[in-house]
Amino acid sequence: MPEPCGICRRIERLTPDDPHVIAELDTGYAVLGDNQIYSGYTIFVAKRCVAELHLLPPEERSTFLHEMAQVAEAVFRAFAPRKLNYELLGNSEAHLHWHLFPRYGDDPNPRWPVWNNEAFMQASPQAPVDTERLRDLRERAREALTDVRRQR
Repeated sequence: MPEPCGICRRIERLTPDDPHVIAELDTGYAVLGDNQIYSGYTIFVAKRCVAELHLLPPEERSTFLHEMAQVAEAVFRAFAPRKLNYELLGNSEAHLHWHLFPRYGDDPNPRWPVWNNEAFMQASPQAPVDTERLRDLRERAREALTDVRRQR
């Protein structure tokens, strides 16, 4: 049996009281990013470990995309960014996961991807975000996600 990927190992450690965990949905987990240079940065991680979107069975893929859109709408409602960026890369970890980046008016590089922001790239999980701030962000995102899912 192959060694679990880094995202699978991270999923195994998730608990409902983790301040990063927004919600568990049918096909994935909505979690706050380790660094919050972009306040409200959220990742929607697939439960199934596959490298490519087309590898999900059609019905599961449809649900996964629908749930990702719900999480994205919740992030937009909760944090009111100027723009929301969506990225599904998988170059570092070949496990489906969407990066949802709120972009604000004070963005240092509004026309470039966040990967061009040196502060974002140099921030590390070893320098965690204040737990109270994470809990506030999580609660705002949870409330918005509950509202979005109730309306659909």
